[in-house]
Amino acid sequence: MTARLFVTLAIVLGVTAAGELIEPSGRRLYADLTQLVAGAAAAWICFAAARSRDGLQRRWRLLLGFGLAGWALIRLWWLLQDVMLPDRPVTMLSDIGFFLLPACLVVALLQAPYTRPRPVPTSARRDQVALLIDSVLIAGSLLALVWSTVPRDWFHWSGQPTGLIVAAAGYAISDLVLATMVMLLLLTRPDSRVARRPLALGGLALVAFGVSDTLRLVHLADGPLSPWQSAGHLLGPALLAVAALSSRPADLPAPVEAGEREWLHLLLPYVPVTATGVMIAINSGAGKPLSPFEAYLGWLGLGLVVARQMFTIVDNTVLLERVSEGQRRLRHQAYHDPLTGLANRALFRERLSESLGSRPVAVLFADLDDFKLINDSFGHAMGDRVLHAIAERMQRCVSPDDLVARLGGDEFAVLLDRTPAEAEPTGHRILAALREPFMIDGHTVGVGASIGLVVPEPGEPMTADALLRRADAAMYASKRRGKGAMARYAGTNDGGPNADLPHLLAQALASGNPAAAGFEVFYQPIVRFADGATVAVEALARWTSPVAGPVHPDVFVSVAERTGLVAAIDDFVLEQACTDAAALAGVYGRPIDMHVNVSAARLGQTGLEESVVTALSRSGVPASRLVLEITETRRIQDLAAAAAVVERLRSYGVRIALDDFGSGFNALAQLHSLPVDIVKLDATLTDVDIAPDRAGALCRSVLTICTDLNIVVVAEGIETPSRAHALAELGCLVGQGYLFGQPGPLHRLKPSMIPAQPVPPSSAAHLAN
Repeated sequence: MTARLFVTLAIVLGVTAAGELIEPSGRRLYADLTQLVAGAAAAWICFAAARSRDGLQRRWRLLLGFGLAGWALIRLWWLLQDVMLPDRPVTMLSDIGFFLLPACLVVALLQAPYTRPRPVPTSARRDQVALLIDSVLIAGSLLALVWSTVPRDWFHWSGQPTGLIVAAAGYAISDLVLATMVMLLLLTRPDSRVARRPLALGGLALVAFGVSDTLRLVHLADGPLSPWQSAGHLLGPALLAVAALSSRPADLPAPVEAGEREWLHLLLPYVPVTATGVMIAINSGAGKPLSPFEAYLGWLGLGLVVARQMFTIVDNTVLLERVSEGQRRLRHQAYHDPLTGLANRALFRERLSESLGSRPVAVLFADLDDFKLINDSFGHAMGDRVLHAIAERMQRCVSPDDLVARLGGDEFAVLLDRTPAEAEPTGHRILAALREPFMIDGHTVGVGASIGLVVPEPGEPMTADALLRRADAAMYASKRRGKGAMARYAGTNDGGPNADLPHLLAQALASGNPAAAGFEVFYQPIVRFADGATVAVEALARWTSPVAGPVHPDVFVSVAERTGLVAAIDDFVLEQACTDAAALAGVYGRPIDMHVNVSAARLGQTGLEESVVTALSRSGVPASRLVLEITETRRIQDLAAAAAVVERLRSYGVRIALDDFGSGFNALAQLHSLPVDIVKLDATLTDVDIAPDRAGALCRSVLTICTDLNIVVVAEGIETPSRAHALAELGCLVGQGYLFGQPGPLHRLKPSMIPAQPVPPSSAAHLAN
């Protein structure tokens, strides 16, 4: 179809061009006929091209087709008059129909702001009006500039009616305005090269029309134009037809060159205005008065400049509102939790700092109990929904003046403008509300919380960070008392159950010498059931704070995990255990294995491999004697990356154990993904003497899986001889628990012996050492 249209267009252009060259001088008949054929052919091509398009690409081609069809019909009217009334006078009424084509072109060009994006988005209607004002302003300025510089004897208008002069001038002015619109769109609206091609061709067509119409205006009294002077009336329709045949632009995002495009968009309309003003000022200074036409143009330009400035003011107002809205949105994002919509730690700390010293305040610090089980049981998506529901319940328990915040993870805090007597009931209301189960997607989810309450003493100098640490310490005191309760901070830095543990732990580990700050390593034996021989020991961290006294391992390890200090504790235990290796060999009469706990979170961090290599090289302990127990205090997010770290550690000869196997819901996934050598069964799976059917079936299944994978199984929580015997009967050969010895310092260790239990011969082959 496109090829046939191009051939048709070429034939029409060739015939009309030849006719223009051979036309006898003084006759308009052939000129009108050739322009009729050119306009009709171009209109037909536009309609044909529109059929295969849709949307805007169809609309502007139809508009071109209607405009060219109207232009051709007027040529037909002229042709009929040339035949019937060859000597008729040319009137304005016979010319007015030619304005249908400029009108259609204006409507088509005003569609461009819909698809040509600006760096700063605005409404389409506003862009259309601004484009029209800018085009008229620039065209009027150029017209005034030309009128003030061109000599009047260039115009041949003698004896011509005013209406005809106005119509002829209207053609040229409309061409100028339309060409200016095209220029503005090409310069200020970014788009792809393919999409700009029809616009550029349309601009060339308008230039062609403008040249012929301007020559007609200048030589209005000289009769018909020469063939070369009227060539624009043939070239214009041809270029519009070629524009309609342009290929469809690819659906690619338009590039936006924000800085250059916007400055050009703002300054371009005022360049010709400034030039015209300078020229008029020069002429006025030289004693040349303004003509009425120049005065009219001046008032028109002034009005358009005022209108343009009004649009600019509106633009600036809208832009300022958008900037203000964006700043409010960014501030909300910076100071609020994206999941729950509550205040975040930054906003909570800011509000707390503002409140301290100005009015009575109290802080509740809530930590959800065993929230990890929800994530492991139902997935993190369900966990997020539970957190959102918890946030809503906590907000219902406080007044609108109180601030509820999510500090991170499963930690929440409430800032209360209350006295201590009023704060405690609020804490109890929150506890009661959180004890009620949540119904989400048909699942009943229960969540508890431990809350710490702190109220600064009147007149006591206190910072927001110190107050939060005290609330954190009170929360840990609540957890030590059994969870699901609230404890009020009653201690200070002189010790006590509510001591500021995060601050004290940071001080103890920052010294670089944890032993001097009360840290030490205890050892618990791992025993073979068959003969009671100790085959390994597990190194365990213990802390007696000089300020707070003995701190339970679960508490300070949890604090270390939350504050990012757990690596320092792991490294201290590793170094001390390797240093004590020789003394341990002396206690048990031979070298034995050492189990050292490592937080699972460290498998995704740097530094673990270096710490292991350094400890082994300093102590001279063979790597085969070291067992790293992966303690899943946090979820292993990237099992593939963790497996790579484990493989590198095993390449040194270090063995890897999974601690507390069976207590989490990802244990089998870790067993499948991580190359481990030892599995330590959690105590919940080893009570086979109490629940032989259920626990025995679970334990037997794990033993079968591990045996097939050539993994040694160590049973934890062995407290009675009957449990050790039952596990040995199931095929478990090694155990650990209070039956064989509680954790103790190195100088209290002694070989552990229990009466040998009968062990199936088939299981003896799987014993380590």
